[in-house]
Formats: sequence, C-alpha cells, structure tokens
Amino acid sequence: MHYLIDTNIIVHFVRDSALYKKVENDYQIFEPPNRVVVCEVSIGEIYSLSQRNRWGQKRVERLERFLSDLTVVPISYPDIYRAYADIDSYSQSHHPTRSLPQGMTARNMGKNDLWIAATAYVLRATLVTTDKDFDHLQRFFDLEWVEQ
Repeated sequence: MHYLIDTNIIVHFVRDSALYKKVENDYQIFEPPNRVVVCEVSIGEIYSLSQRNRWGQKRVERLERFLSDLTVVPISYPDIYRAYADIDSYSQSHHPTRSLPQGMTARNMGKNDLWIAATAYVLRATLVTTDKDFDHLQRFFDLEWVEQ
C-alpha cells in the first residue's frame, strides 16, 4: 500500500511518542511491501516547528535520519496544482461538480493541509494523520486517522 504521512506523524516520531509507536505497531505502514512518502510541504512545516520550539541537536538529528529514509514528493506538478484547486473549491463548497455531503458546511483549510491533501489525492495514497481537518476529503483519498 502507498502511504503519505502528515506532518503531525513526523512530530510524533521525533518525540518518540506512544502514538508513533502505535502507528508502527498497529498500522505497520513501514513494513514491506508498503511505501511511505512525505509531501515536501511537510518538510518545511517540520523544520519551522523545530525552530519555533527550539529543538535540540539530538531531536534535529533524529528528524533528519527519519526524513532521509522517506521519499519526498515535490508539489510542482500540474496534476497536484489541479488537485489543490479541486480540494480547495470543494472544501469551500464552490466546486463546479462535487457537493459537500448533506449537513456539512463549507470550511477553509490551511494552505499546507491543502498541498498535503492534493499530494495524497494525486498519488492515490492513504493519508496517515492525527488531524480531523481532512475528514471531509474521504471521497478524494483514503484516510487513516490515528487517535491521540
């Protein structure tokens, strides 16, 4: 299976949290033949978090070792640009052909989340996240929500 991990999963890895151990043990996304990738936007997000939170050298080195084992997917592809537009207009209830489910209201998503969602959609990857902001996008891609 093809998995795209959200930035929050990377944060849990760096912290060596129980949630990350749950992802490794319960979901086994890192076991062959599974393939785990990360959107390049998450790389910028995680380095920003490391600076803002003043991570020490040990945490930054752990982060860099983890990232070096992942395939980083760039967003600079026309299909990802179009997917970003589709997901953004759908989320805001302005899509020309897709409507939000009955009872669901329009929502603004963070721009980084839109890029991550567009990448999952184009790759047909399952997005692994702790973020409920993606829940309304399950008609675009599979979602593995990990409870904190």
